[in-house]
Amino acid sequence: MIAFVALLVVLAGVAIVIGQPLRRGVRDDAGAADTLALEAAKQAKYQEIRDAELDFRTGKLSATDYRRLDRALRAEAIDVLRRLDEVRGRAVPS
Repeated sequence: MIAFVALLVVLAGVAIVIGQPLRRGVRDDAGAADTLALEAAKQAKYQEIRDAELDFRTGKLSATDYRRLDRALRAEAIDVLRRLDEVRGRAVPS
């Protein structure tokens, strides 16, 4: 009976040791996908900010509308950058 329990403990330990890199690899792949999606979102948000600036300069947006839109777009960009830092494992100041 003691030998059977010892064998189960050893097998469980082996399974944990062997399975650890596999579980880490799955998380790394998900992190890479998250990073790519957030990078794309960052670039899209930057383009929106540039487009709003161009619309303002060409007279398509009033100063009030531009300020409101610019503030919202930059807040969204900051949120994307914070999430990107979190995915990359960097400390994000509050």
